[in-house]
Amino acid sequence: MSRPAPSPRGAYTAFRVLPTRWDDNDAYGHMNNATYYALFDTAISLWQMENGVPITGPQANRFLVVESGCRYHAETGFPDTIHAGLRLGHLGQSSIRLEVGLFANDAAIACAEGFFAQVLTGDDGRPRPIPQAVRSIFETLRIA
Repeated sequence: MSRPAPSPRGAYTAFRVLPTRWDDNDAYGHMNNATYYALFDTAISLWQMENGVPITGPQANRFLVVESGCRYHAETGFPDTIHAGLRLGHLGQSSIRLEVGLFANDAAIACAEGFFAQVLTGDDGRPRPIPQAVRSIFETLRIA
């Protein structure tokens, strides 16, 4: 089974700069696996808030993560600066797959790539359609 090559920066549309911290490293001096997921979540959450998709409060969209994954390509850790690239992997009626590439410092290819598949739910916990205004915002992450 062949392993996909790491993606270049051009494979992503929107970027967020995220610093690493000393406690992100493990005993081997590279970033803990759980930290990669925290960076994915932070990059997606910041992008949503900055683009008018509320994630807290009474107007929040309740997107629940139903699947996630990560493929590691190269080590990174403190004191690297991470550039998190986002792209739209899938946009369904009530679900979305957001993909994130993490680039250490000025690296041209991703050191890790992951995704969160999410479903928009109502107060009853059941899936509901993604409103057109929110769909349009997510569409800006689509690679042409």
